[in-house]
Amino acid sequence: MISIKNPIQLAKMRSAGHLLHDVLAATKEIIRPGMTTMDINAFVDEQIRKGGAIPTELGYCGYPASICASIDDEVVHGIPSPHVELKEGSIISIDVTLALDGWQADSCFTSPVGRISAEKQRLMEVTEECFWKGARMAVNGNRIGDVSAAVQTHAEAHGYGVVRDLTGHGIGKEMHEDPSVPNFGMAGHGSRIRPGMTFCVEPMIAMGRWQVHQLSDGWTIVTNDHSPAAHYEHTIAVTPKGLPEILTLPGFKWKEEEA
Repeated sequence: MISIKNPIQLAKMRSAGHLLHDVLAATKEIIRPGMTTMDINAFVDEQIRKGGAIPTELGYCGYPASICASIDDEVVHGIPSPHVELKEGSIISIDVTLALDGWQADSCFTSPVGRISAEKQRLMEVTEECFWKGARMAVNGNRIGDVSAAVQTHAEAHGYGVVRDLTGHGIGKEMHEDPSVPNFGMAGHGSRIRPGMTFCVEPMIAMGRWQVHQLSDGWTIVTNDHSPAAHYEHTIAVTPKGLPEILTLPGFKWKEEEA
C-alpha cells in the first residue's frame, strides 16, 4: 500500500534528506586512488552517526556494511572491503540510506576515481540526466510508468542498457515501501502519482547490455558483459502543484521554464 505523508512527516524526511546530502557531499571529496572501499564505509558511517542518524543499510536483510560501494561493472550492492583499493580510471557508485528520527532518506552518486575515460564520463552524465528526465514526470496526476518511460527513453537514445532487475521504490518509515519505480516501462501505466507520495528515482544504466547477475557473495550485482554501469538516485516528494521536491538536494529549485 502506498503511504501518503503529511506535512509533519515530510518535514522529518526533509531533515533526513538534508543530512544525507551533506554526508554524500563530504564523501565525494575523499574519493581517490589507493583508498579502500572500507575506508569510504568507515567515513560515511562516522558522518551519519555524528549527525544523530543511523545507517539503515547496515544489517538490512543481513547486509554487512553501512554503504554499497560498486565499482565499474558492479551495478549495485557492492560490499565494502579493506582488500579492494580504488584504481585510477575506475568509476564507483556510493549508495547510502540513513534514518533520522525514524524517517529514511536514500541517495546515490557515481564518482570518477582520478582521471577517467570520456566514455565513462559520458555514462555518468547521461545516468544523471536520466534521473532528471524521470523526476520531471513525478507530478500530481501522472503515473509511475511516465517516470519509468522517461528514464528508459533517454538512456536508450544514447545506446545504453537500462537494468531491469532492480528498481526505485517508495520510502518513508521503511527503506523500501510501495510503489516500485522501474527504470523502464510504458507511459500512462502504473500507480497514479499523488501529492504526499515519497519515492526514490534511481536510474541504473549500463554502457553495454542491460542483463546482470549476482555474485557469489549474495549481494553484488554485475553486468553480464562486464560493461561499466552508473547509478544516480535521490529521494523525492510529490507536491500538490508543479514538479517534485528533491528531499536529498537541499536548496534545489527547478528552473522556471521547467516548473
